[in-house]
Amino acid sequence: MTTPLYETRPGGFDIRPASQPEAVRVHDAIWVSEGLSNAYLIVTPAGRVVVNTGMGFEAGVHKRNFDAVDDGPVRYVLLTQGHVDHVGGIDVFLEPGTDVVAQSGNAAHQADDGRIARFRAMRSSFAFADAIGRAMRHVRESTGDLPGQSVANPTITFDDRLDLELGGLTMHLLATPGGETTDSMVVWLPDHGVCLAGNLFSALFGHFPNLVTIRGDRYREALRFVASLDRVRDLDAELLLVGHHGPVTGRQTIRAELERLRGAVLHVHDETVRGMNEGKDVHTLMREIQLPEPLRVGEGYGKVSWSVRAIWETYAGWFHHRSATELYDVPAEAVHTDLVALAGGAGPVAQRARERLDQGEAVEALHLSEAALAAEPEHVGALAICIAAHERLLEQSENFWLTSFLRKQLDSLRARHAAADPGE
Repeated sequence: MTTPLYETRPGGFDIRPASQPEAVRVHDAIWVSEGLSNAYLIVTPAGRVVVNTGMGFEAGVHKRNFDAVDDGPVRYVLLTQGHVDHVGGIDVFLEPGTDVVAQSGNAAHQADDGRIARFRAMRSSFAFADAIGRAMRHVRESTGDLPGQSVANPTITFDDRLDLELGGLTMHLLATPGGETTDSMVVWLPDHGVCLAGNLFSALFGHFPNLVTIRGDRYREALRFVASLDRVRDLDAELLLVGHHGPVTGRQTIRAELERLRGAVLHVHDETVRGMNEGKDVHTLMREIQLPEPLRVGEGYGKVSWSVRAIWETYAGWFHHRSATELYDVPAEAVHTDLVALAGGAGPVAQRARERLDQGEAVEALHLSEAALAAEPEHVGALAICIAAHERLLEQSENFWLTSFLRKQLDSLRARHAAADPGE
């Protein structure tokens, strides 16, 4: 078994807003301008094709980079999915006669995103706010302009497949609804063996897909993901251009990586379903289900344990039949103050949290310290243990989203601790 490719590719913290001084050639007539999602330029004698456009504020960088390669007319803007980091720069690339092409689910996806746009912005800012702020300043300084976020209004849509031809270049657009969005598609260039897959495989190629996002999205279905993966695998591509970082090259490498990822997702799906039918609870399965060595993929963006719960709840919903309290609007935290009072106050509970942390049980320590803080929000000892538990978990994390959230929590806790104990 070959070494998994993810071990040699950049990770989640290497995803940065567009700042490249020039586009990079990745094939005879294809260039990439990297950003929060890669934008690609395909040049033909009859005009240009732009695949994905970045966020609105990044589009000026992408356009400058692409115009330096070729300034022919933009005939098509192709959207591999409807997320904001793919559609945001459309307006910057539009010219008279430009067609915007998307899978037919795009309108429904855009509407879905719009309904919870504010909610999702609040839930995702902890991961990208600083980087985006720096990038926006860079763009304003380097281009003198800061475009707003475009709204996707495709002029051409299709259900399963659409064939296009431009300047002798044949393009097959193939629906892959198992990706990050239900309007996902890939762009297949059969004469060149090139597939532009966007974020079909999630943000990091070679890693377990995000079947659930902690920023807030609908669950993604494991079997639908596998079906979409199969569609790309069967193309037998020689070059795979993905949504983040560099190309994946070589037919054998691409097929091996897709087979490994396919096996990993099916293993987690099948083991979750088997455990459900055997009567095991979701937390037991989150602990027990691991990937066998031949199916080892990265967990830098999605996590196996999170996906176990996503698969469970995709099939069965949020009621886990543990307690009738799940069916009411009173969370467990509502009685934390009562339990802490019975224990003699926040001090003894914080001490017990310290003991659990010393035993290597950081999550248990976190539960206890948060209970103590529910009763006494500025208890210095409980805050110190809560900080230490987060730090321990941060040391163990290799996942972009988990690491980002733990850092966010630590910033808040350290500020509270400093205010509660100003002499420290």
